[in-house]
Amino acid sequence: MTLLDQWISWLPALSPGLGVSLTLTGLCLLFGMPLGLVLALAIEGPIVPLRSAALVVVEIGRGAPALVLLYLLYFGLPESGVALPAFATGVISLSWTTGAYASELFRAGLAAVPAGQREAAITSGLRGWSGFRYIVLPQAVRISTPPLASLAVTIFQTSSLAFVIAVPELMSKAYALGSVTFEYLSVFGLTAVLYGSITIIALAFVRLAERRLNRHI
Repeated sequence: MTLLDQWISWLPALSPGLGVSLTLTGLCLLFGMPLGLVLALAIEGPIVPLRSAALVVVEIGRGAPALVLLYLLYFGLPESGVALPAFATGVISLSWTTGAYASELFRAGLAAVPAGQREAAITSGLRGWSGFRYIVLPQAVRISTPPLASLAVTIFQTSSLAFVIAVPELMSKAYALGSVTFEYLSVFGLTAVLYGSITIIALAFVRLAERRLNRHI
């Protein structure tokens, strides 16, 4: 049997894991991106206690490796009487990581909005939150979109860490298949191809989004 034949025969065993990886990534982005925006607004806001709390959340999320957060929530929380399912733990911990990094990208987007746009909002009668919501924030989000899309690709790759807490994602299925076939090199080679294929496709969309957005910035 050729290597290609092996890979084709193994795809049905790995496909459910790839589906779990994509679902996990999608949920982390669904929760993490809005969290990042909220954290960015809190850090840039005038309320000192809120700003301090947001900074703590961001620094922990960026400073602690995603693997440490997974272990912290999955093995640490039960000591406090809170036990979360493995999949929920993966979503929460990776959403935290996503939100922490996304907040910095949103803050960079906010800083990149020209000061003249804020002045134009004021002269148009849009002051305070109204001007920020309708003039500044949409431009900041548009500027932040390409790096946020790249972050989404990184989170997909990082989702493989959920293997360590027994989430049945792609790496978990690959390891199980390798344990049965003892063809670890071939199995993990196919796994790398699957991760790489999704990543390459996603990056192609990121570059397309960058070109389209650059026409309007």
